[in-house]
Amino acid sequence: MIKDGLPLLSKPKLSQIVLDGFLFLQSERKVIIYGYVIMENHFHAIVEGEDLAKKLRLAKSFMARRMIDCLKADGNSKLLAQIEFRKLKHKLKSDYQVWEEGFHPKQLLNNEMVAQKLDYIHFNPVKRGFIDRPEYWRYSSARNYLGQTGLIPVTIYAG
Repeated sequence: MIKDGLPLLSKPKLSQIVLDGFLFLQSERKVIIYGYVIMENHFHAIVEGEDLAKKLRLAKSFMARRMIDCLKADGNSKLLAQIEFRKLKHKLKSDYQVWEEGFHPKQLLNNEMVAQKLDYIHFNPVKRGFIDRPEYWRYSSARNYLGQTGLIPVTIYAG
């Protein structure tokens, strides 16, 4: 979740940074991505791999640095000021804080749970009223599951 729900990921350049992070996790960190959705202020992903907590923490840190660099390059001082203002005081290594502290992984123990979570993430933008059908959301793996080309490849979960 973006700190305080700031809708940073409504900017296509910043959503692309998250997609690039997913691609990096797949190709360089051997993380399997079964599904994802990127919303305006958060993302969900169903992933598998060794040492996931560390890999995801590092990926989110990398994404945050790239987002800040992108906002600086675009001269977006308004958003940068908002991100700087929201930074928790004990965060001393950076002037900015993009993500809320921590993340909330859930272990999916069986095929039914994976299928339920895939439906949940794919229908997230539908429930929010942004679209009528999951495959209409550009930043989602829903298209992949219909045999269409998505923005990034995913491993289709066969159960």
